[in-house]
Amino acid sequence: MPQSRRRWPILIALLVVALAAGGGAYRYWPRPQPTFLTLYGNVDVRQVDLAFNASGRLQELRKEEGDAVKTGETVAIMESDTYRDAVALARARLAAQRAVVDRLETGSRPEEIARDRAQVEANKAAVVDAELLLKRRTELLAGGNVSRQLYDEAKNGYDSARARLDISQQVSRLTEIGPRREDIEQAKALLRSEESVVSLAERRLADTVLKAPADGIVLSRIVEPGAMVSPANPIFTVSLTDKIWVRTYVSEPDLGRIRPGMAVTVFTDTDPTHPYEGWIGFISPTAEFTPKTVETTELRTQLVYRLRVFIKNPDDRLRQGMPVTVRVPLGAG
Repeated sequence: MPQSRRRWPILIALLVVALAAGGGAYRYWPRPQPTFLTLYGNVDVRQVDLAFNASGRLQELRKEEGDAVKTGETVAIMESDTYRDAVALARARLAAQRAVVDRLETGSRPEEIARDRAQVEANKAAVVDAELLLKRRTELLAGGNVSRQLYDEAKNGYDSARARLDISQQVSRLTEIGPRREDIEQAKALLRSEESVVSLAERRLADTVLKAPADGIVLSRIVEPGAMVSPANPIFTVSLTDKIWVRTYVSEPDLGRIRPGMAVTVFTDTDPTHPYEGWIGFISPTAEFTPKTVETTELRTQLVYRLRVFIKNPDDRLRQGMPVTVRVPLGAG
């Protein structure tokens, strides 16, 4: 009996050592890693307010609430008579300035050159006549047979004829040379200015037609035909159908297991058997619901980061605010 009593403490000690060793082995024994990361969130659909980039009276609305719109589809039209007149005026001014540039670049016509040359010859003949008259009166003045006044008239006539000849020669030379290069460049600059005016007028005319920027569904029809509208007055509110995304959050311990571009599967409560394909598009660089000071490992687990998960919606069944479950595969990456 005494020997068996002495064995009990030894057996108990061995049992404690075995349990401790087993617990340590269990603690450090590699456990199977989960194959999926499950997140929860809500569908978030972007909305856009459509407005004219011009001011005027609304003429026509082509969509009602609930109607589908396609990219580039006309949804509303504004009265455009004023803008059409502005385009016509700008185009007329452009045509006039283009004619000026063409005239300057063409240079002088042969008829203009011949006209100025003929004027030079006529002025030369006038100079010859004035010179002969001045010579005769100079001889008469020397003999006292003509007054000083008549001599002065002949002298002034000769000087005037010479001046007209010089002017006509300069004009003829300029006609043969043609317009100055500076004048041509100035005319071209004005032409480019008029082209910009036409482009601006045409753009303003195009702004009287309101088109959908993307595929979507009309949520609200805000005004009616006949109302005065401007860029500050929305006409429609449209819910965009591409892209649809889910706003969800991931905890800090799981943050290193995901990255942008990873494929995901999204399930709705409406039909859990019908999955939607998607991918992680954005991970917030800043934490939310963060404690004021993070001092312990337990507090770090309270950090969450916002995710944006884009979803394909081929059947158009996803709606704003719909709760969903996001499953992220964590396999070979």
